Amino acid sequence: MPNGYNGKILHVDLTKRLLTIEEPSEAFYRKYMGGSAMGMYYILREMPRGADPVGPDNVLTLMTGVTTGASISGQSRINANAKSPISGGIGDSQGGGFFPAELKFADIDGLVIKGRADKPVYLWIKDGKFELRDAAHLMGKKTGEVEDILKEEIGDKKIEILQHGPAAEKGVLFSSLVSMANRNNGRTGMGLVMASKNLKAVVVRGSKKPTVADRNALIALSKTGPKLLPDNPDMPGLAEEGTATVVLSQNTIGSLPTRNYSEGQFEHCEDISGARMVETVLKERDTCYACIVRCKRVVEIKEGAYKVDPRYGGAEYETLGTFGSYCGVNDLAAINLANQMCNEYAVDTIAAGATIAFAMECFENGIITTEQTNGLELNFGNADAMIKALDMMLTAEGEFGKTLGMGSERASKVWGKASEDYLVTVKGAESPAHMPHAKRSLGLIYAVNPFGADHQSSEHDPYYEEGVADLNLNRLKLLGLDVPQPERSLSPEKVRFAYLTELFYSMLDSVELCQFVYGPAWTLYGPAETVQMINAVTGWDVTVDELQVVGARRLNLFRVFNNREGMGRKDDKLPKKFFKALKGEGPTAGIALTHNEIESAKDEYYKLAGWTKEGVPTQQTLENLDIAWAI
Repeated sequence: MPNGYNGKILHVDLTKRLLTIEEPSEAFYRKYMGGSAMGMYYILREMPRGADPVGPDNVLTLMTGVTTGASISGQSRINANAKSPISGGIGDSQGGGFFPAELKFADIDGLVIKGRADKPVYLWIKDGKFELRDAAHLMGKKTGEVEDILKEEIGDKKIEILQHGPAAEKGVLFSSLVSMANRNNGRTGMGLVMASKNLKAVVVRGSKKPTVADRNALIALSKTGPKLLPDNPDMPGLAEEGTATVVLSQNTIGSLPTRNYSEGQFEHCEDISGARMVETVLKERDTCYACIVRCKRVVEIKEGAYKVDPRYGGAEYETLGTFGSYCGVNDLAAINLANQMCNEYAVDTIAAGATIAFAMECFENGIITTEQTNGLELNFGNADAMIKALDMMLTAEGEFGKTLGMGSERASKVWGKASEDYLVTVKGAESPAHMPHAKRSLGLIYAVNPFGADHQSSEHDPYYEEGVADLNLNRLKLLGLDVPQPERSLSPEKVRFAYLTELFYSMLDSVELCQFVYGPAWTLYGPAETVQMINAVTGWDVTVDELQVVGARRLNLFRVFNNREGMGRKDDKLPKKFFKALKGEGPTAGIALTHNEIESAKDEYYKLAGWTKEGVPTQQTLENLDIAWAI
């Protein structure tokens, strides 16, 4: 009996209504660890080149990791992978909550889903048994309604449900997968992929907790968590205010995108801060399975124009950015209602909010008018117009709503003129609320990341710049990083920092560990504790170096997939707007990226990764990683 995992992958052929169990070897689990590295093994082997992202040939994988379900913070994560309808390259998205652990308790480590059902179905898994059930009665329902219906239908309030929402049924490109009606596998359009397969939901219930190799070691490490929490300057704020705790610090360094990335500081930042949420609208803190950090927000607003139901959670930092500062909106209730609407309909808040901000800038500059917006005065700061535009987007109301639902890059092609100048997209994905103008290496990572701009694919620059705290630097030294760089630099050493921390983050998305709990620099546990935890659960003897190789495998499998779909260096590019000086005041006013620094950084990055100048992994690199089969 393996430790930490079940040794079972469920293959679901929806076209044939065929469900089969595969039992991979222990060597397979140690090589890929789970998550997106394991998902890519199946996607590259089973998906034909050139598959339609919303066709039956697309393969959707949902994978836990070898430590999922263990009784320690930060392990209840699941990864969704498929060909992305947004980029046409690989799609990747992580989510937390209780669904991942419950899937593991149901005696399944992951799912490989292909084909298309002839009518809507949901997959029911309980303690190693599984079946497809009719889902016609769930179509068109909001996520909370689906949760209520299925818990009543199955007769168990403790089931966990991962579902696509009604936005995906309307064709919204950036639809997500949602569990608990508020935990999202948000980016890259995985909800639309599931909807295209006529699979409404995966419903799980289990009673089999995975065995642990060294329970005493795991308990000891788990007990150190509460002791480490107050001593790490980053963690108390995360616990008390959630990710919203960084609103003010982001604003201070000029990295809070404002009015669609035109400025780096928002004059009303305090109105949308984590502290203001705690003072005014926060009902309670929620958590994921077995996690002590409890960073999840739960918001309730009973009075006023924007009422918010606590079952849909509360706005996190990215949502406060995209629906707040991006749109010039400082109404905390309106932002939290936007968050609720996105969770009800199951869409990515980053893409949704950033697309509306893009439309606002287009409106302010006369690219679109009230003729296109169906009468909406879509100016920055107009909270009512923002909410109405979001409603039109989620329900595909009129041409304007349908256009918004395609995302900003495709909307730009519809609106034409100079709208491309206002885009903040990479590989079709809207950029998150961390600005490469202030954090230079993020510009590089945004460009080369296989699925578009992402803020959770590497460590951020301040942790490797002069004056960094001893705690952070001591952890980075375990990755071979010990020469902090000047502020806002993009030197070869900063590129090395970006690459090596990207490998660690890539590994976390394979083992499926929360990046707010385990990480290379600022988190509750660092690289040493990450190794201890994995070994305590599995009984293996992994090292930091071995984990870095797992991260490299994942990145190279992603790259091989994108290369075979025709993507390469030409797609590793940033939007025009990033090379235009920021407006406003503050430390990044007047700052822009330069093409020379980004192109030079890409050359250095490709060299470190073992890729050609066109961004293609060499045969030797793949052989060194034992994935030459991927070619």
